[in-house]
Amino acid sequence: MKIIPIIFLFFALGTSVFYGSHVSKSQPGLTSENRANLDSIKTKGQNVRIVFWNVENLYDPYNDSTKLDDEFTPAGAKHWNFTKFSTKLNHIAKTVLAIGGWEAPAIIGMCEVENRYVMNKLIYETPLKTWKYKCIHHESPDRRGVDVALLYRPAVFKPIHSRSIMVRFPFDTLVETREILMVKGILKDSDTLTLFVNHWPSKLGGALKSQPRRNFVASLLRSLVDSIQNLCPVPAPERTKNDPISGSRIIASNADCRTTNIIIMGDFNDEPYSESLLEILGARSDTAMAGHCDLVNLMSPKTGKVGSHKFRGQWSILDQFIISKALFLGKMGLKADYHDVYVYKGAFLLSEDPSFFGEKPNRTYSGPRYIGGYSDHLPIYLDIHQD
Repeated sequence: MKIIPIIFLFFALGTSVFYGSHVSKSQPGLTSENRANLDSIKTKGQNVRIVFWNVENLYDPYNDSTKLDDEFTPAGAKHWNFTKFSTKLNHIAKTVLAIGGWEAPAIIGMCEVENRYVMNKLIYETPLKTWKYKCIHHESPDRRGVDVALLYRPAVFKPIHSRSIMVRFPFDTLVETREILMVKGILKDSDTLTLFVNHWPSKLGGALKSQPRRNFVASLLRSLVDSIQNLCPVPAPERTKNDPISGSRIIASNADCRTTNIIIMGDFNDEPYSESLLEILGARSDTAMAGHCDLVNLMSPKTGKVGSHKFRGQWSILDQFIISKALFLGKMGLKADYHDVYVYKGAFLLSEDPSFFGEKPNRTYSGPRYIGGYSDHLPIYLDIHQD
């Protein structure tokens, strides 16, 4: 009867050795606190890990005449080829499995992926294939050809609906950007969960000049959240509906927003206290002041303490998890709070920063120079608890 635990332990250690995974002391992934979390996952099976990662230019080596991807070809400025592409794929797989710990993450949101082909290579031709991931991806009109995507393990999450929301700026019709991916599904055969994967417009051209674009995407996302939460002005007579039990007419209420599990993830190219996230999207940091239909930004307390991206020596939190207040309060069987979200700082994801001291993300390229690292962003992850 002792053979199974021994084999399991050997497998876990063997996986760590095979991937060469190391985590810095500040990373919660291997601290005593997280070992307790992992033990909870083993014994109770109640936690579900969700990851988001900007994987930095995951391109295939082929030239697509409809996209500005020329530099990521063998003849391009970056001399991108199948060897570098395969290295990048295995780096991503290694990181995802390291984040998972005892079990691979249930859901993974990604951005800066070129197409479905690169996602298929990732889930079918790297060590991720063992976990039988499926992919939801839609081509977006972004001129560089980078999209968002969602990977999921069907044994844990079962999608029932997905759609891609196009972003069109009425004040700048020539600019095309990444779409928002919305996926609704059933988590562990019990609780409904709606996910949004985002990659908002960058600060190219300056933060102030580009801010209206991020503000517009924030307003679009807010309208999508409101439509899911079924908000409406209660007093209006036309808002009445039939009671499904008695058949009598009753006044509709905002109760739906109290029971809606929503997770918004992405690279927002803005920090938690920016106008786009705090004011327009309504992603609050103080839950005491937040209404039932407001959103909660789980990354807000980490501002100034950790970062997922470093630019000119300054760490910032561009990658974030934002959830509905119903999920924060655990109204419908699922629950998450500020203590359940982390920036994953695996040592292999970091390199020395000789210009600004300390460490920086171990990226794939530094300008035109190939470094062979992982990404210019660190991944973030969230543990969802299920009653």
